[in-house]
Amino acid sequence: MFKDAKANGRLAIPFKGRIARVLGPGLITGASDDDPSGIATYSQTGAQFGYVPTWTLVFSYPLMVAIQIISASLGRTTGKGIAGNLRKWYPPWLLYASVSLLLVANTINVGADIGAMADAVRVLIGGPQLAYVLFFGCVCVAMQVYIPYKRYVNVLRGLTLALLAYIVTLFFVHVNFRSLASSIFIPHISFETKYLTAIVAIFGTTISPYLFFWQASEEVEDIRAISERKPLVQAPDQKQDAQFRIAVDTFAGMALSNIVALAIMITAAATLHASGLTNIQTSAQAAEALKPAAGVFAGSIFALGVIGTGLLAVPVLAGSAAYAVGESLRWPTGLDRKPRQAKAFYATIAGATGIGVALNFSPVGPIEALYWSAVINGVVAVPIMIVMMLMSSNTRIMGDAPIGPRLKFFGWLSTVVMGFTATAMILTAFL
Repeated sequence: MFKDAKANGRLAIPFKGRIARVLGPGLITGASDDDPSGIATYSQTGAQFGYVPTWTLVFSYPLMVAIQIISASLGRTTGKGIAGNLRKWYPPWLLYASVSLLLVANTINVGADIGAMADAVRVLIGGPQLAYVLFFGCVCVAMQVYIPYKRYVNVLRGLTLALLAYIVTLFFVHVNFRSLASSIFIPHISFETKYLTAIVAIFGTTISPYLFFWQASEEVEDIRAISERKPLVQAPDQKQDAQFRIAVDTFAGMALSNIVALAIMITAAATLHASGLTNIQTSAQAAEALKPAAGVFAGSIFALGVIGTGLLAVPVLAGSAAYAVGESLRWPTGLDRKPRQAKAFYATIAGATGIGVALNFSPVGPIEALYWSAVINGVVAVPIMIVMMLMSSNTRIMGDAPIGPRLKFFGWLSTVVMGFTATAMILTAFL
């Protein structure tokens, strides 16, 4: 099982070590998908439509798993991230257009998430929100710049525990399980603009380009950090164990992501929607609204979850943008490098986070910013997914480790669904 970590023979390592070897990029990627802006989306849809949209999180699970396994396989097999492979195999205009849109979307998302974290602190203890914005911006940059990579990965793994706050919150609310089961297993389809927009927002939140770039780049990072690992094009004997590890890691990470998203949506449906509180705009508003509906303790746990998930998601957003920019421009990249060894890479992380912080001091509303971020993500996801599918099936790129027929089916299905989502986003933006 662990020949991925050593080309010949099995490693006698403790159970905790084996878990750490298996659960990494996929777990962190899945957990970071439930960022404060995602929490706002799930809270908003649950408050507005009750249990009705819960089917989307079950439907999207195999699609998320497939596309994330494909992105991870690209990194593990080629030893290059998505931008690095785009640079090598495709025309420059496609590379620079994709990376530019990703950078814009991620920076806006960083700003919205930092603002949500600051707002959550204000809900808990009061005080000046903008001061908290500056504090969280500095903390997120410092975590990536000054914590050594191996320790930083453990920090990110630890922060995934923040998601348990939303599981705990479920114990404080009364759930109509009959209505919930009906909504999950019998999808409600409607072309009403508000409902369609909500469905589009959910898919745009759960399947985002920054997740592709991050997981692929972290597989490359781990190749450098774990000396026994080599790109599969160079070490095909590591293929079976590498693919097994990536599958387990990604299935676990995406399951955590969707279970938590489902918990948030159910909590909002059982409390806010049931109480007639349907106009929830931010994750902090959801936390405040939960206090009278489900108790002060439940609202506080919800707010603490926003802070924990933000500390996890903001570095992933800024980091994935830095990986993409660095690989595009052939900079030294990687969180395993010291700042002086990858100055431009770390400057991109700091710059994206700094601009995100600055957006909180601008007149641009957080909801408007997130909406356009979702539109950009929806648009850029489709061509990137198409190219990923083509690259991952190409033996010239993947050597003896191209993706199999099952991954191809679900990968292309995910691409078609996101194509529909992007089209719907554009239509709802201009109709």
